[in-house]
Amino acid sequence: MSVNKLKLGIPKGSLEESTIRIFEKAGYKVRVSSRSYFPSINDDEIETVLLRAQEMSRYVEDGLIDCGITGQDWIEENASVVVNVAELMYAKQSLKPVRWVLAVPNASGINSVKELQGKRVATELVNVTKKYLASKGVKAEVEFSWGATEVKPKMGIDAIVEITETGSSLRANDLKIIDEICQSTTRLIANKGAYGDPWKKEKIDRIAMLLKGAILAENKVGLKMNVREKDIEKIVKMLPALNKPTVAPLYGGGWFDVETIIDEEDVRKLIPALKSAGAEGIIEYPLNKVIY
Repeated sequence: MSVNKLKLGIPKGSLEESTIRIFEKAGYKVRVSSRSYFPSINDDEIETVLLRAQEMSRYVEDGLIDCGITGQDWIEENASVVVNVAELMYAKQSLKPVRWVLAVPNASGINSVKELQGKRVATELVNVTKKYLASKGVKAEVEFSWGATEVKPKMGIDAIVEITETGSSLRANDLKIIDEICQSTTRLIANKGAYGDPWKKEKIDRIAMLLKGAILAENKVGLKMNVREKDIEKIVKMLPALNKPTVAPLYGGGWFDVETIIDEEDVRKLIPALKSAGAEGIIEYPLNKVIY
């Protein structure tokens, strides 16, 4: 009996580690071998392959794989016609969008995009950069950079368009940002034909649901406690929650079990305040997924 298979692309490179970690929180254990571009996964219905995020959307559009993880920036760069199944708010270092920025050397004297008329710009995001410059009425030579783009100005390039999360690498290379080209988030994309297949669509949608649940659980924790009946109103008012806290009476009367989900950064202030307000048996626990 043949088993249905879904061909899934995992991004190789900067997104690889964070993607595998999010997949594991979602329940999919992806194991990468240094000698193979075909990782193993604990789902017999999925075949995985490592591909550069820059080319993922082309392989998905062509149907060589059914779905994959890449950035919206590379979908636009390749002008790929694919199904945007889900926006996944994570990047290499954070849970925020990444930015493509226009940067120049601090000592260049250049302060605006208009001053790049006739200059040379290096970037991996060539097509998007050309469209941006055209929208500003600027004619400049845009050349493809094979990597280490931040060092190109030291080799005579006038400006670069580079991806950044914090800007620290640009500052370390004595560069300043003069404009933002675009923002990009990670996407789960699918081939149109594959997404039109009922079995594959259901499989892809399940993956999307679990990945989004895993990302939503990032930087959040569960909190539960016992509260006397006389203190319940003031305790509940102190609790932030995704919806409302769960409150259940305990056996024997006079006490309630209270449970909620909060941002992890709020814990250090909230737990002492809850204790002072009368909460007891306070338990903090990690979350893998939050599904609505």
